[in-house]
Amino acid sequence: METRTAQKQEATTALYLNESAPNITTTDANLCNSLQCYMVLTPPEKKAIGTICLLAGPMTFLENVLVLLIIASSATLRRRPSYLFISSLALADTFASCFFTISFLDFHLYSQNDGPNIYLFKLGGVTMAFTGSVGSLLLTALDRYLCIYQASNYKVLLTHAKAKLAIVLLWCVTIIISFLPLMGWRCTTKFDPPCSYLFPYVDRHYLALWTGLQFVVLFLIIVAYVLILWKANRHETAMGGPKLGRPTVKGQARMRIDIQLARTFSLILLILAVCWLPVLSFMMVDVTVTLTNKQQRMFAFCSTLCLVNSCVNPLLYALRCKELRGEAFALLACCKACRERTLANILGQRNENGSGISKKSKDQAVSESNPDTISESVDKQ
Repeated sequence: METRTAQKQEATTALYLNESAPNITTTDANLCNSLQCYMVLTPPEKKAIGTICLLAGPMTFLENVLVLLIIASSATLRRRPSYLFISSLALADTFASCFFTISFLDFHLYSQNDGPNIYLFKLGGVTMAFTGSVGSLLLTALDRYLCIYQASNYKVLLTHAKAKLAIVLLWCVTIIISFLPLMGWRCTTKFDPPCSYLFPYVDRHYLALWTGLQFVVLFLIIVAYVLILWKANRHETAMGGPKLGRPTVKGQARMRIDIQLARTFSLILLILAVCWLPVLSFMMVDVTVTLTNKQQRMFAFCSTLCLVNSCVNPLLYALRCKELRGEAFALLACCKACRERTLANILGQRNENGSGISKKSKDQAVSESNPDTISESVDKQ
């Protein structure tokens, strides 16, 4: 019985190697039970992906750290639920810039062969970052939905305490879901029937669960923004004059705001679709179909779009806000004032030291020119 099982596994290994990994021979079956079969990039592809990660990773980190510093330095922004959600988004994208860049380059460029626990810990960090990012986008979308549709009751429905509770619950659920493979929901080798062909040691059922959850979250985000756009369109058609049908001054201002809002939300939806749908589509296909070597390489390139999304998020959600930009300028002015004050103190100390030295040298010169005191002169006389 054991002989038949071994022969069946070897036949499956040979079939996969012949179809999807022609650069690995059937004598390398032991390697394909490790991480080697997932390291599919060619040298030019490694250079391209390395360039993308090394450009987008540090930029994403600096942008989101700047957003966190601005919000943390302002007591006004910290009290508002909208900026709490933006802070959660910036924190998740900061994690993504670190975990994804390091793990992705370590695996695909440097071919690091980690054990199951180390690899799943790194993968859990990446999963946590992107799950927290998409979840924070959902909280931001719901916040804007309530602000538009429940403007009169907004401050009652979404208080500061409720916003913090929502963020804590989001991150608790995110951490638990992200590290389920590390806790035991995993596969042994690539050729076990439930194993993924995109991620080592990851069970296809877990991949289906996570991918389905992300599709649901993205669907809710899209629905929220579509409803907001529909509301903006209704405002645009309703803001006309009473008789001639021409918009009033107030109506014109409101229409400009609605048009700007519609453009912003349309851009948000477009970027979400471009960055996330390719990756999630590959994951759903991986659940049901055996992917080829070429499809694995395409998935590696599509994965970098998630990092690009984390790089764009601060520009869309944070730095476009006038209040946050105002706090950023105030923070820069404060830093500039502190710098000027520090330089002034240093120059003042130098001047004091210089005047002290000159006074001391002057007194010394006087004492040298008049060495005798009055009592000494009397004694000499």
